[in-house]
Amino acid sequence: MKTNIKTNIMKSNFKFLAIIAFFGILLNSCSSDDDSESSSLNAPEITGFEYGEGSVHSTDQVAFKGSDIHLEAEINAEAVVSSITLSIHAHDLTLADGEVEWDFFQEYKDASYLVINPTFHEHVDVPTDIPAGEYHIELTVIDELGNSTEIEGHLEILDHITLSDYSVDTTAAKGADFHAEFMISALNGIHNITVDIHAHDLPVGDGEIEWDEEIVFSEGYHDLTDVEFHEHIDVPATAPAGEYHVTFTVEDEDGNTKSYETHIDITAS
Repeated sequence: MKTNIKTNIMKSNFKFLAIIAFFGILLNSCSSDDDSESSSLNAPEITGFEYGEGSVHSTDQVAFKGSDIHLEAEINAEAVVSSITLSIHAHDLTLADGEVEWDFFQEYKDASYLVINPTFHEHVDVPTDIPAGEYHIELTVIDELGNSTEIEGHLEILDHITLSDYSVDTTAAKGADFHAEFMISALNGIHNITVDIHAHDLPVGDGEIEWDEEIVFSEGYHDLTDVEFHEHIDVPATAPAGEYHVTFTVEDEDGNTKSYETHIDITAS
């Protein structure tokens, strides 16, 4: 009798262990299937990546200093997106006076992006004090499984106004004039050109008058997009001799400006 009871208990235990083993195998199989399914998901795909001047949603891959860049892309993601990063930088551009390098980096984690198949759409401001030239642009998408995809291209950043080929006299005599010329390229057309001339703390002698003048030129330049500025500017006979600061400022029809600064020595004769 005891033998039968013991045998029944052993059979029950065996059945119980078998059931546990079965469910363990089943759960492990489901887990393996889930892992296999997750690992088989493809990395995100970036399509329709476009960028350009922000004000008109251009796709010409050109932007202007002081404006903004429009960027857009479709992201096909089988797993939820965890982050989108954008990088914009240049290589070995020459810095002019007052300019700084621009190395833009931003990670986007807006709720609208942390989904399956989001549309990326952003506007990035372009600083005014960076060098014009070619910039490298990279868009990277990472999903929750760690899959990563990157797309890249190049962006040309331009000035609305470009000044070049300067030729300005460095000395001039009182009562004479000085010559100034340079090339102007203004995308939106020239509104006017202002020449500001002044000195700092020059002693004013008998019969002399401090020379602080702003001269505006528009005739022969207004509304043109490419022209040579060529003028002879009179120096008053009453101006104190010494060093003067001269600033040429070109303003276009949209209010954008570009300046060139130099110095001139005014002599007594």
